[in-house]
Amino acid sequence: MELSTLILITITACIYLYYLIFGKLSHFKRLKIPHVRPIPLLGNLAPFIFRRMSLPENLQKVYNQFPHVKYFGFYDFMAPVYVMRDPEVITTVAIKNFDNFCDHVDIFKNEPLINGNLFSIKGDHWREIRKLLSPTFSSGKIKIMFQMMCECAENLTDFLVNDSGNIGKTYNLRDVLGRYGNDVVATCAFGISVNSFKHPNNEFLLLAKEASMFSNNSLKLLINKHFPLFVGLLGLKLFSARVRNFFREIIIDTVKTRDEQKIIRPDMLHLMMEQRDKTDGVSIDIDQITTHSFVFLIAGYDSTTTAMCFLAHNIGINFDIQNKLRAEIDDVLIRTNGKPTYEAISQMKYLDAVINESLRLYPLAPLLSRVCVKDFELPPATPDGEPITLKPGDHIWLPSYALHRDPKNYPHPNKFDPNRFLNDEVENSLYMPFGIGPRSCIAKRFSMIKLKIMTFYLLWRCDLEPDTKTKIPMVLSKKSYVIRPEGGFWLKLRARKSKAPVTLID
Repeated sequence: MELSTLILITITACIYLYYLIFGKLSHFKRLKIPHVRPIPLLGNLAPFIFRRMSLPENLQKVYNQFPHVKYFGFYDFMAPVYVMRDPEVITTVAIKNFDNFCDHVDIFKNEPLINGNLFSIKGDHWREIRKLLSPTFSSGKIKIMFQMMCECAENLTDFLVNDSGNIGKTYNLRDVLGRYGNDVVATCAFGISVNSFKHPNNEFLLLAKEASMFSNNSLKLLINKHFPLFVGLLGLKLFSARVRNFFREIIIDTVKTRDEQKIIRPDMLHLMMEQRDKTDGVSIDIDQITTHSFVFLIAGYDSTTTAMCFLAHNIGINFDIQNKLRAEIDDVLIRTNGKPTYEAISQMKYLDAVINESLRLYPLAPLLSRVCVKDFELPPATPDGEPITLKPGDHIWLPSYALHRDPKNYPHPNKFDPNRFLNDEVENSLYMPFGIGPRSCIAKRFSMIKLKIMTFYLLWRCDLEPDTKTKIPMVLSKKSYVIRPEGGFWLKLRARKSKAPVTLID
């Protein structure tokens, strides 16, 4: 090849790369949308990538720079994202015009175990699967599962009371509450009876822990999201072959046993089994059953356990709230003669408020994503701006963590104050721990009753207090893609000093 030709190719390649990179990174400048100047390749994620700031705080910092706009621009690496902060625009995007923004970003394309899960699938297929799975999480089905959850909570508190005694003991909450979360999912979703307090090294729990570690690996998740072709070529997986094989075999064996023995249980697995080989409507095969069951395990073990840990932490460091909540629990115990019912726990207003406030401070996800699927005109971002037409493929973020900690939305936002949920101060479009609109979490009811039962039994039988390991205020991890604390959750637990109005009967 002649030198002049080589030089021409090099110059052409450089010009192409320049426009590829800087063309994308000038997207919001061209549209005159408020944004922070991005760093080439890294966009606005540099503080998180270099571990100077957690992901939710990274986004919150940019959010706070534009207090008077309806939305602003953010560069997710080189991908431009429209970040909504106005409640009317949020409602417009997530609810009123849901059909224009009905899809999520799929970050699991190369992971066979969860590719095609409810979070990732799109359009009409999502609607069909959502309709199929929704009956699992109806109040009637959850009421049937209530007693199974209570048995898991009794195992939890029996262990804590016997292990900590009157002196008390400091626990890593993720360990003890993770066992409860694991056992609830095992029995309610898989039909498997597991007592992780008597058998802390059971294979189901150990592999559930291993599977949940993927959410802490921010680098792997980001690569999987932004460079799926690269991930596919290298064969990188979020889960080990051991995890994939174990849970797939569990589903296959459980389905086979239920078929042979005509076992019927009120759970998600049974509903999916009923849809096999259907000739009308949506059908589902064993691989899809495995995918949806496994995602339910991850959400039930990992996400809900994290929410329980934040909840216990907030109760443990706020004694006035702990005492007020315990008084409500004692009142229920008296009214139910020491046998709490689904109805009694579901109707506890202060317990509801405490959980909702904890989820406000620490939502399950720092942001919610939507993908535009049909042209849509957004109002101007600023009073002197122009309307913007979004095109299919454009990305929207709803910054739940930042919205929940905006003083315009929540006075004294960093204060743990359950009363704000008792006084009708909260606007629905600005509260989204389980998402918002039709694509909100399908298992919200299940997760809430799971949190309520855990809290009820824990305060019924235990006192919670901070330890020297307890971080006040909480410091968020700079490594995790989701909301996690630095150094873990630590709290001192002891058998309850004050006498409960009734005694737990074996």
